[in-house]
Amino acid sequence: VSRVAMFTVEDVLPVLSALVVYASILAASLISCLVLFLSYIKTRQLKTWKFMKKFPGSSSTMPMIPMLSTWKIHRTLSKQAHLVDYGTQVFQLAAGSSLCFKKQGMFRFYDGTQAVLAIFTADPVEELLTSNVILDKGKEYDIIRPWLASGLLTSAGSKWRLRRKLLTPAFHFRILEDFLPVVNAQSRVFVENFRSQGKERSYNIVPPVTMCTLDIICETIMGYVINAQKNKCSDYVQAIQVVGEAFTRRLESPAFWIEPIFRLSQSGRQFFDSIKELHEFTTKVIQERKKELQKEPQEAFDNADDDDVYGLKSSHKRPFLDILLREHLKDPRNFTEEDVREEVDTFMFEGHDTTAMGISWALYLIGLYREHQDLIHQELDSIFGDDKVRQITSNDLKEMKYLECCLKESQRLYPSVPFIARTCSEDLVIAGNTVPKGATVQVPIYNLHRDETVFPKPEEFIPERFLPENAKGRHPFAYVPFSAGPRNCIGQRFAMMEEKIVVAHVLRNYTLRSLHHRDTIRVVAEMVLRPKNGLFVQVLPR
Repeated sequence: VSRVAMFTVEDVLPVLSALVVYASILAASLISCLVLFLSYIKTRQLKTWKFMKKFPGSSSTMPMIPMLSTWKIHRTLSKQAHLVDYGTQVFQLAAGSSLCFKKQGMFRFYDGTQAVLAIFTADPVEELLTSNVILDKGKEYDIIRPWLASGLLTSAGSKWRLRRKLLTPAFHFRILEDFLPVVNAQSRVFVENFRSQGKERSYNIVPPVTMCTLDIICETIMGYVINAQKNKCSDYVQAIQVVGEAFTRRLESPAFWIEPIFRLSQSGRQFFDSIKELHEFTTKVIQERKKELQKEPQEAFDNADDDDVYGLKSSHKRPFLDILLREHLKDPRNFTEEDVREEVDTFMFEGHDTTAMGISWALYLIGLYREHQDLIHQELDSIFGDDKVRQITSNDLKEMKYLECCLKESQRLYPSVPFIARTCSEDLVIAGNTVPKGATVQVPIYNLHRDETVFPKPEEFIPERFLPENAKGRHPFAYVPFSAGPRNCIGQRFAMMEEKIVVAHVLRNYTLRSLHHRDTIRVVAEMVLRPKNGLFVQVLPR
């Protein structure tokens, strides 16, 4: 026979009382922690505000309010995504704010609790980018650390200085010339793909250009041929595309900025699975190449002469990876395999998407402005005659002066990287006022390049701006598509070489007709400046 225990009110009451006491203590503790946290935030914000309020900005941007107002802005933008996508709205918001403060050339705002000063005239940009102290990238770069870790793009302090010193010789012009055959060959594949699709078709040129630059960067950086242009379904290509899409989704949602929350989402799981796949691929290539190098005679590296760079014979084309592995084999404790992978991943990231957008925007603009395309055709015909297949040499590149002007003007109107950001590791004086330590200074390059005091008729495509006689005397920090100063883009010379070769191969064979005017192109500010719905160009054989 089972017995049922009977409890009276007198038995339960002490237990309930104890629970109430414990709950009250817990609630009081949580409230105290919250009050202490908010007090800390308020103190920090007030200290920052004392300096930031001296810069132009909205009067509603006050301490403590910014986190709520930023969240409200993001929530509003997300709700309107069915009308205009989030990335386009962010781009338009930044461009509109710059117009509102056009006269001042700068404005302050808060991104969450982070104080930000946006500057878009040459003098303050020079003050920021020439600093040898303010070198740390903005917190916006943190979202790509799972892939790149602390490579050259994201590292700071002494690590960045050592890496920069190590890697700069890798972009010596003698080494870059060794890669001309690779860039030429992949450009020919790109051109032949158009030919195989039939005559007078129109294309969204962004995807095929991206596959072309991916082939180029993979072979030049890793010495590995992935044939992305012929095999778009390879695991590596798919993983890079998934990572890029996940970047965008993470930027769109403030909740996803918190990594544990992002990891729990479907996008987060796909992102980290793809990162793992990319790391495994890179590690495999590194280890295989390392074994090959260890079999080579040591004197292949050690016996350098005056015509060598890094001790690598210029007659023997070597990928960028070999330069990194040489340093690793010399000092494996201080430059590990993981360090090698960080730099390979960094250059894979920086070298394919940014260059792809640079080429895509250039082809679109050249197809839109036929009078400038005619001048490029004349220049190329004077160099190559009727030969449409000959490899482009370094001497040929020097003769492509008008094409270079067109590429520079394209980068002025549509810079591949829309923003540069630095976190102030100490107080920084901008335009006579102090930006406090911990704040972010941001350069919206898109707006900087539209300063009409430097570039009259800034919305017009005028390549002649970059002829030597017209560029003479121009402020050197009014045009910074590759950034400037100590942390400028280490690969800018390679990027310009690649862009010239790819575009020249296309225009030696085709006439381009862009189908949509610039007013109809929806621009999206992500990690790179993209057209939301592609760039459609009709490709006509010459």
